[in-house]
Amino acid sequence: MDSPYGLLAELTYRCPLACPYCSNPLNLGDHRDELATEEWQRVLAEAADLGVLQCHLSGGEPLLRRDLVEIVAVANALDLYTNLITSAVGFSRPRAERLRAAGLDHVQISIQADEPSVSDRIAGIPSFRRKIEAMGVVKELGWPLTVNVVLHRYNIDRVAEVLGLAEEAGADRVELANTQYYGWAWRNRAALLPSRAQLEAAEAVARAARERLRDRMDIIYVLPDYYSRYPKPCMDGWASRMLTVTPNGDVLPCPAAQSLPLPRASVREDSLERIWADSPVMNAFRGTDWMPEPCRSCPRREVDFGGCRCQAYLLTGDASRTDPVCHLSPDHDLVARAVEAANAGSRTDAPALVPRAHRASRRTPAAAPRRR
Repeated sequence: MDSPYGLLAELTYRCPLACPYCSNPLNLGDHRDELATEEWQRVLAEAADLGVLQCHLSGGEPLLRRDLVEIVAVANALDLYTNLITSAVGFSRPRAERLRAAGLDHVQISIQADEPSVSDRIAGIPSFRRKIEAMGVVKELGWPLTVNVVLHRYNIDRVAEVLGLAEEAGADRVELANTQYYGWAWRNRAALLPSRAQLEAAEAVARAARERLRDRMDIIYVLPDYYSRYPKPCMDGWASRMLTVTPNGDVLPCPAAQSLPLPRASVREDSLERIWADSPVMNAFRGTDWMPEPCRSCPRREVDFGGCRCQAYLLTGDASRTDPVCHLSPDHDLVARAVEAANAGSRTDAPALVPRAHRASRRTPAAAPRRR
């Protein structure tokens, strides 16, 4: 077991947007009791003692926390590299200047598309212009800028235009990340999953742009799991290098693990050090001893660590099974059928997108399908 180098601090799940691919928990009502400022101060200090070097401030929309500047200042005093992950709604110049003075190191702004009407439709509110203005503020104040766009069937055909927008804004890094199907994105999977032809075209555009802009802008293109032969290593391995603290203080090995039926660990009840080392949630799938076949005998078992536990659970109802993305998984047909459906018709044949609901419901989400 190594020390974690990264902390994802999910300060709040409140968000002004209603993106149909949102990966935050469906049951927002369980997260209204957010950690107070002094609780986050303690968490950050314990994280630094544990060996964490990077602190990613996320949500929801972290700008909705009135104490964000204070939290950044504490992280800076602890020598943590801070990255603000934001929709840019609420990123005014005065607020940005206070964050700069507090020591914020990096800003990542999400965009939904390169066209105002498409971007605003996907986001659920008029926000495109504010995002563009915020990018200008980021560069004027001297921050490194990452532009993140979640790709799906409704925007993947405009990767070239998205890259052009990022280039014009002076972005230092662009993340073209295909949708991961958790949370609200799971409900919209049939509508969001792109075709193979769309993926191949987008990948070719990204590859050409990466070569052209290699001295000016890093371009990261992340394939969707469903089209991969092997799964990705979840967070570099379950509870290996990263940890997440949710708005109510739950500690998880990855942000999507809320969906798994595992014992909870909370910073309100124990120290981050003890949770990292000893809690059942962190040890459930750590290492390789838990693995079933075919993972147990696979030479890739310490490369991809069996893939994503959350994906395995959503698709099969059993978090310990081999990720069905893997072509060796006995459940791979579950993924193959979804891919086949995505390639069977045109974009207009896909179901309509259901925007993210904002109500803080306590309704229990439908159970994951189980393999019979």
